Amino acid sequence: MDNTDKLAVLIDADNAQPGIVDDLLAEIANFGVASVKRIYGDWTAPNLKGWKEVLLQHSIQPVQQFMYTKGKNATDSAMIIDAMDLLYTNKFDGFCLVSSDSDFTRLASRIRESGLFVFGFGEQKTPSAFVSACDKFIYTEVLGSKTDETEAVTRKSSSELKQDTKLVSLLRNAVEASSDDSGWAHLAPVGSTIAKQSPEFDPRNYGYRKLGELVSATGLFEMEERQTGTTESKTLYVRDKRRKQTG
Repeated sequence: MDNTDKLAVLIDADNAQPGIVDDLLAEIANFGVASVKRIYGDWTAPNLKGWKEVLLQHSIQPVQQFMYTKGKNATDSAMIIDAMDLLYTNKFDGFCLVSSDSDFTRLASRIRESGLFVFGFGEQKTPSAFVSACDKFIYTEVLGSKTDETEAVTRKSSSELKQDTKLVSLLRNAVEASSDDSGWAHLAPVGSTIAKQSPEFDPRNYGYRKLGELVSATGLFEMEERQTGTTESKTLYVRDKRRKQTG
């Protein structure tokens, strides 16, 4: 996807916090244009007061859904119905589903079955089923982590990263899958491979802004900058240190 793609942004007000809205929309802008922005909830309820104060500022359309039966989440149903209506218009390249609720798992899967990209946004408590159903899932705790001084997630040390066997395996497998005969891999394909295997992967989950910074911090890989053609721009290559030199 690129930043000209049309996206439908649907927010579950019952399972998202208004404090994330600025950083949420800034993050979505990296992936495309938020052509539709809707938020669902019972706006007569006092717990949504925080959201009501930011909707106008960000041109987010509130959709009223009364809670007819206690314990039943009518908001989810309204959001799912709207999502399917929007899907059938064939006007969008992708959807952004903002919720930590597993009830949207099937919706995410259905949208992907139609060939559209699904971005999920939710707290780290989000059930793995919903996370895995999305093409890309971003934990809202990392939104706004743009500098070392304002990181929302504590940066993990090299020793901590090495002890994370899931992370190490993910990085090594991605590098191996993207490498040439000498073991060197362009970092961009490595990132693409990781994204396909793990929708929730994000360097910011570990306190790093970029994939290259995270890979370097593990101390498990060689890093090399190479000049691209006749231009002055450089690209980053990576190789597993366990890989023996060849040629």
